[in-house]
Amino acid sequence: MPLRITLQDYPGADPAMLTTAVTRFRRELERKLGDEAEAAFKAFQNASESSANELTKEEHRLATAYHAAYEAARTAGFRDLGDVQEAYFDVRLT
Repeated sequence: MPLRITLQDYPGADPAMLTTAVTRFRRELERKLGDEAEAAFKAFQNASESSANELTKEEHRLATAYHAAYEAARTAGFRDLGDVQEAYFDVRLT
């Protein structure tokens, strides 16, 4: 997947735990989105920068799918990390 994923604002974590968290996040995102991962990410970005009436039905569907997949992936990624407070997974195109 051409997405770069990093865990942000989680100080003092064991590097192995961070790697595991990012791997879980990526795996769940890929499982939920499959081949549409890049298109869904782009649609989500576009949706966050546009009004709803500017999106096509397909962009809306992809953006909604990305949001749901991100939430599921976030849950999977944070599973063994305990208190995450301000931590988040940053996703960017490579």
